[in-house]
Amino acid sequence: MARLKVGIIFGGCSEEHSVSVKSAREVARHLDIETYEPFYIGITQSGDWRLCDGPDADWEKGDHRAAVLSPDRSVRGLLVLDQGRYETVPLDVVLPVLHGRLGEDGAIQGLLELSGIPYVGCDIQSSALCMDKSLTYLVAENVGIRTPNHWTLTTGETIDPDRITCPAFVKPARSGSSFGVTKVSRKEELMGAVETARRYDAKVLIEEAVAGSEIGCAILGNEKDLIAGQVDHIALSHGFFRIHQEVQPETGSDNSVAIVPADIPEESRSLVAEKAKAVYRALGCRGLSRVDMFLKEDGEVVLNEVNTFPGMTSYSRYPRMMAAADLPLTEVIHRLVSLALPGKPR
Repeated sequence: MARLKVGIIFGGCSEEHSVSVKSAREVARHLDIETYEPFYIGITQSGDWRLCDGPDADWEKGDHRAAVLSPDRSVRGLLVLDQGRYETVPLDVVLPVLHGRLGEDGAIQGLLELSGIPYVGCDIQSSALCMDKSLTYLVAENVGIRTPNHWTLTTGETIDPDRITCPAFVKPARSGSSFGVTKVSRKEELMGAVETARRYDAKVLIEEAVAGSEIGCAILGNEKDLIAGQVDHIALSHGFFRIHQEVQPETGSDNSVAIVPADIPEESRSLVAEKAKAVYRALGCRGLSRVDMFLKEDGEVVLNEVNTFPGMTSYSRYPRMMAAADLPLTEVIHRLVSLALPGKPR
């Protein structure tokens, strides 16, 4: 039986470029090559697309062929430049291992829709909704999910610091991995934090801090048929959780430990999973997402954010939560590809 041709796109132009490369390395390590024939498409930070052998340390330095997704649906695959001429490489499915801007915001998903190639993960609408935290909150609130008290500032807008109760968090509305996020302890720090956030996005979100434990839930599936991984708990020693900001994240964080399964009562784990699935469905997610929440002392769950293509690195939370639920990454990849193929509910 012929192997399924899988295009694995990684890298990208966002601030999460290096994280994407690390995620793709883990995907490559755990891909069942007896079932799948991989085609690795690396996107450089400047936006060049290259067909390469894989996401190794020197993938950007090699003499790789230029490749693009064909917009012609009769091709359903890649156009690869070879000695001045383009040859076609058909693809059965694409796994976009991209994080952040142009990866999780609907951009690559729109390109794949135009190309007619099935792809893993959320569609254009759900990707765009989840990427914008302010829009995520609107949808969540509409289905009865609590969110932090928050304010949104668009280009040129300001806010009276006296309206904010500190501590508060100021963050880009459409970014990820804690880039541009500042914890504000005094109102005098607010406007400087807004300017920091605007280095990453013109739209800024200000949230009052939620007193509670940081909890995450990995979700896999489409529509009603959802699987939740084991809930995790981010135990902080000081400061706030800044994923992927460490110098050597593979060796651990300097202020946090992810505990899987979370050291919370079983009924709280069940409630977190139930709320995560409700948010996932309300936002129209499919394939996978990681839903981050806060668990307050009184047992109430408050939404933090939704990551539509969470990290797949050796130290990432999503694969750890799934592994704790007896779903190793090889099986997760297999299920994600199966969910993306025609005939599965979208």
